[in-house]
Amino acid sequence: MSGKGAPIVGGTDASGLEIVVIAGTWHEVITDGMIAGAARALDEAGASWRLVRVPGSFELPVVAKAALEAGADAAVALGVIIRGGTPHFEFVSSAATDGLTRVALDTGKPVGFGVLTLDDEAQGIARAGLPGSQEDKGFEAADAAIRTALVLRELRQAD
Repeated sequence: MSGKGAPIVGGTDASGLEIVVIAGTWHEVITDGMIAGAARALDEAGASWRLVRVPGSFELPVVAKAALEAGADAAVALGVIIRGGTPHFEFVSSAATDGLTRVALDTGKPVGFGVLTLDDEAQGIARAGLPGSQEDKGFEAADAAIRTALVLRELRQAD
């Protein structure tokens, strides 16, 4: 976790944007930290938003698609997948990543990617935006969704 090359975050005006945060329920401490970070980013930018919980990361794409098709300008997908002793980690990580990418491309709307794929819980704590964390991936995912929605709005208004 070097943080080198990280984009500048914050300082945007997202008023008028409707954003849905979709979060899994696995690894509650990490996930709740990321939700708090996303909430901070969305509140600071003035976006309207709501939280929807799903069982796990595998369910993020279908709910993100439903939210975007229902009129949300962007979705923020938050989940935690920790490597275990079986191939389950690879299957779920790939399905969530590929599914969220497909949702963004199929809907033409951004999906902030806040799915942590980790070797252990300590890596998640370090990225969850908790006191003592080195990174705030929930904030970053929400900020990316905001910035991309604003770029798309600008491009569409130029037509």
